[in-house]
This record gives sequence, structure tokens and C-alpha cells, in this order.
Amino acid sequence: MADQAAVRGGPVREDGGPVRDGDGPVRGDAPVPDDGGPDDHPVPVRRFVGRERELRALRADIARAGLNTLSGRPAPHSRVLLIVGRPGSGRTALAEELAERLAADYPDGVLRARLTGPGGVPVPAERTARELLAALDAGPVVAGADRDELTEALRTALAGRRALLLLDDVAEPEQLLELLPDNRDCLVVAVASGPLKGVSDVRPCTLGGLDRAAAVELLRARAGAAPRITVDPRRAESLAEACGDLPAALCLVGGWLASRPKLSVSDATARLEEVPPPLDGRNPDFLGRAFRLVHSTLPPPAARLARLLALAPAGFVDRHTASALAGCTVPAAGAALEGLAELGLLHPVAPGCWTVPGCLDPLLRAELTAAERPADVMLARARMLERTVRQLRACWAAGEPEGSPARRKLAGLPRDLRFADAAEAHRWLTLRQPAVLASVRLAVAEGGGELDTLARRLIHAVSRAYDTYRDPEESAPEVYRLHELVLEIAGRGAGRPRERAAALLELADLDARAGRLRQAAGRYRAALDAARAADDVAATGRALESLGGAYADLADWARAADWYARALALRQAHDDLVGVARLHARVAAAHTRSGRLEAALREWRSAAATHRRLRDRAGQARALGEFARVQEYAGRPQEAYRACREALTVAERTEDRPLQAALRVRLADACARLGDERAARAHRAAAERLLRHTESAEAATGGAEKGPDQGS
Repeated sequence: MADQAAVRGGPVREDGGPVRDGDGPVRGDAPVPDDGGPDDHPVPVRRFVGRERELRALRADIARAGLNTLSGRPAPHSRVLLIVGRPGSGRTALAEELAERLAADYPDGVLRARLTGPGGVPVPAERTARELLAALDAGPVVAGADRDELTEALRTALAGRRALLLLDDVAEPEQLLELLPDNRDCLVVAVASGPLKGVSDVRPCTLGGLDRAAAVELLRARAGAAPRITVDPRRAESLAEACGDLPAALCLVGGWLASRPKLSVSDATARLEEVPPPLDGRNPDFLGRAFRLVHSTLPPPAARLARLLALAPAGFVDRHTASALAGCTVPAAGAALEGLAELGLLHPVAPGCWTVPGCLDPLLRAELTAAERPADVMLARARMLERTVRQLRACWAAGEPEGSPARRKLAGLPRDLRFADAAEAHRWLTLRQPAVLASVRLAVAEGGGELDTLARRLIHAVSRAYDTYRDPEESAPEVYRLHELVLEIAGRGAGRPRERAAALLELADLDARAGRLRQAAGRYRAALDAARAADDVAATGRALESLGGAYADLADWARAADWYARALALRQAHDDLVGVARLHARVAAAHTRSGRLEAALREWRSAAATHRRLRDRAGQARALGEFARVQEYAGRPQEAYRACREALTVAERTEDRPLQAALRVRLADACARLGDERAARAHRAAAERLLRHTESAEAATGGAEKGPDQGS
């Protein structure tokens, strides 16, 4: 079949080649925020040309009955269109153009994800599923959910929808299979370097180079206004042939030719052919040869910057990233990045922001290894992370109130690091979030622990920025991962039990909120051990009390009472009366639920006595009210009545009318059980008067707040 054979031709953009071919994070179809920098330039508008035969074949494949369907066993998942090609063949641009043309048929949107990160590292399925769920606006993702939970949530969110998934740079079949929707109304367009065995009913569309006419057109578009390509088409065809007709190679050579307006096409071909093309198996490395031509003729500072861009987190680059990596000024870095983008070594994604093309990433990394000393690479990486910390701090400070210490400190920063207002800072954080999170992962993973201090500062800065600009429920999954990274750092070597305890407590809290109570209890226990090793009384107390809460949520009341009692003993040893009162109540509640009523009565009496020492009459009254309730459970109506009278007497010395009303109702019930209906009615009437008085006071307060001329 035509769509199974290797075909020539490739996706071309007017500004020079594929939009993306595994280049950096693949974003959704929403407009990218402008970061508002003073030297920003608009992102070029791109128009796709060529590859019409491949597009027709792919569209026809959607309607064609699959092999499984013909055999009577339709595939249980969405239809998959597979585009296969070597890096630089324009495979991603073809997928993007196909998605754009099919978008109207999929009203629930086009979702994009890249499954291989810079350096060739596969992206974990849980991270991809989380990003796709966010793009679907399917509600908050549960913090700490594992891969199976997230992929199942993605399939559930896609059930009943008609969406198109563009999965770029698929490294192995399992990555694709984990994300395939069960809904056959969805379509998956996958991009890979080779066939994906194990994915049923897929006819790969295999890309080679461009057809010669398209290759020459790409060279003409990239070489600029000079008519060299048009007036010498034969030489242009020779140059395209020397590039292997690969879009990425043509993009690089065309940009290089545009930067040399006096160079003829013949001279360019000769210069390119002088670069030896190392063989990749039986195939010449045309892309590598074009890259080496461009890189070798760069001025030394620009060549070094290009190499160092392989360190950019998630392949995302802006002026500050480049400035920190190269150790130059921000304006100089911005000018250098624009020059590299004109040559095709970077792709623009937003004003003042670029990504490193995925097909060039391994070539840049090879140059970095060959030309830079490991110590210099580590220094450049540290400078970049330090700059990110400073930017995140400035981002956080921009969201603080006017006149606050943070805003005053922000005003003293260099102009390039400042944000005009919170809205600009929020846009900056939104655009750079994938790169910021990648920076954290990089700081933790690289350097064998040498960057741990920077990693801690970076995690703290990210957390503060999230607290300022993002909803806690929305950011919980990222915060969970940040605490996991803190735990990873704390686990290196010895001497950081306090840090380990803090991370375990935060993770356990998030597990408990997500309903993973057994996992939360295990983490609270580990946090307790770490807190005791650090002699951290506050963390020890929190871990003990949280263990009691976890077992209470599990309805294991005996264990809950035991852990609460241990926390109580610690609070008593440190004369923390507020904590003692709270924990007496929690122990009492656990005893009540487990049927140990005498023990519960002792604890409620102790809670009331502690509140009395604190001069907290409302707390004392509540504890006595609960004491009365337990007396009722024990079948002692007279004792319950007396305790309730005592509680009401204490409550009447406060201004808490709702509490007084609640105790009146409880007292009415006690009177009714004792057969005194007249007293019961009197107490209920008094409770109603208290509640009406409370409602009237609240209404009057609300009216005063509205002012004299605001509504009835």
C-alpha cells in the first residue's frame, strides 16, 4: 500500500522547516502568553506547504476499515494514525498540519503531549496523563495518584468525548498503549522514529526526505530575499540533494545561506560537501553534516551558547536562561538567541522565548561533551538554576501587597529581573511552569548531590510562587512531587532527619486528603522516626497527632486513641495547655466511638478542666456538653442532666449564643427523658429565642456593612 511504503516529501513552513520535530514541550492550542519583555519580537506566522499526498493518505486511513474490524474483532481503543520518520524528517510538522485540518471534526479539542524529553529520556506516563487531564479541564487531579490511577482517569475523562490526541516522539509502544482512549470516537496521531509493535491496526506512514521541488522551495524561503535559489535552480537542486532533502537540514543550510548574502549556491554546496557525513548504519547523517557546518562557522561565543542550550530545562530558552548559561548580559543573550533562531538552531514559541529542536538536541549534547569541561558545565548549570531562583522570588514578590518588605526588595532588583505587576508575574509563571518544574528535577538529579542546596532553594521558591498565584487544589499534584524531591534530597547521606520529617509530614497530609489513609499512616510513622532522630518536638507532636487522625479516619478507634494519648503525653510534658485540651477531647472521642465510655468520661472531664485553666469558657462548656452526651450513652439521664446544666451555666458567661442554644436543646432532651415535658418546652423556647436573636444581630451587622443606600 502507498501509505506503508517509504514516501518522499516533507512538511515545510515558510520560515524554514518543521514547526516541531521533537523540539521541547508540545503545548496545547491555546494562545501562549506574552512574557512582556522589552526586546520581544512577534513569533513568525507559519504556513504549511507540501506533503499533500501523505495528508490524503492519512485522512483516507481514518475512514478505511481496520484489519481488526474486517475480522469481526474491532480494536477496543481509538484509531491510531502513525507517522514514522527519522529526526529532522518533518514528522511532527506533518502531524501538526494533519491535526489542524482535522480539528473541526473533533469538537472536544486537540490535545498534545511529547513522550520523550530532552536527552532522549522517556516522559513518565503519569506526568503525561496529568498534563492531558489538565488540558481537558477534567477537574483537579488527585495529588500523588499513581500511573494506573491517572491513565484510568484520562480514559474516563475521554469517554463520550470526540477529541484528537497528538502524541509526539513516542519512544516505545507501551507509552502509547497506556494513553490510548477506549473511546473509538477519539483519534490518536502518533509520531515515532520506527514502527510500534504491539499497537494493533496501525498502518505507518513512513517519511523520507522532501520531494525535490518542495526542498528547493524550502531553501528559497529560508535563504531570504536574494534571488540565488530562483535564478540557479539546478545548483539549488544540488544543494537540496547534499542535504538529503531533509527538512531540518534544509532549514539549517537555508538559514546559514541567508546569513551570507554574498555566498553563491554553488559555494554553499561545496562548503557543505566538505563536511564529512558520518554514517548512521547505511544512511548518511545529512542532518549532522548540516548542523556541523552551521555550528563550526558561528563566532566562538555564539557557538558556546548554542552548545550550552542543551542544558536548558525542557528545552525551553529565554534571555535569562541564555544569559545565566553563558555568563553574559541579558541584552547580549537576547541578541545571540535571535541570531541562532534565524539560523534554525532554535524555534520560537512565544515573544522572547524559544525551544531547542528535539532533532538537534543530541547533536548539541555531543558538542557540549566534546568542547566543555565537566566543571564548566556544572558551573553553567548552577548559574542557570540560581537565576531561576531569583526570578521565582521576584515573581512571588510581585504578588505581595504594596509597601510590603517583599515589594520593597523587588524594587531594588535589576530591571531585567523585575515584574511590573502581579498579572505580568502570573503570565511569566504560567508560560514557564513546565521549564520551572524541569529545573527542579534537573537540580535534584544532576551533580550527584552537588546541587542539593540550590535544589532546596529552588523548591522553596516554586512553592511560594504557587501559594501566591495558584489554587491549592490545582497545584497539589506538583506540590506533592516537590515534596517527594525534598525527601529524595534528605535521604542522601545522613544528618538531615528534620528535613526528612517535614517532607514526610507534607506528603502524608496530601495522601490523607486524597483518601490514601494506609499510605498516609505509614508516612506519618516514618516522619515520627525522623522527627525523634532530629529531636524535633514540634514535628514529633504533629506526627503523633496525625497518626491518631489517620487511624480515626480508618475507624480503627483503639489505635487512634493510643496515638492521641501519646501525643497528649508529649504536650503535657511541655506544658502545652492548648494542645493538652485538644488531645483530651480527641482521646475522649475515640474512646466514645470504641464504646469505652468510662475512659471517655474521664477524658472529657480532663478537657473541661484544662479549658478552665486556660480561661476558655466556651471550650469548657463544649467539653462539659460532650461529657453530658456520653452520660446519656451510658444510660445515666440524671448525671447527663446535671452535666448539661453545668455546661449551660458556664456557656451563659460567654457571648456565644449559638453554643447556649445548642446546650438548651440538649438540656430539653435530657428533661424529656426524665419526664419533665414542661421544662423541656421551656428550654426549647429559650433556644429558639437565642437563635432568633443571633439571626437578627447578623442581619443588622450585614445591613450596616451595606450602608444606607444599598438594597433592602
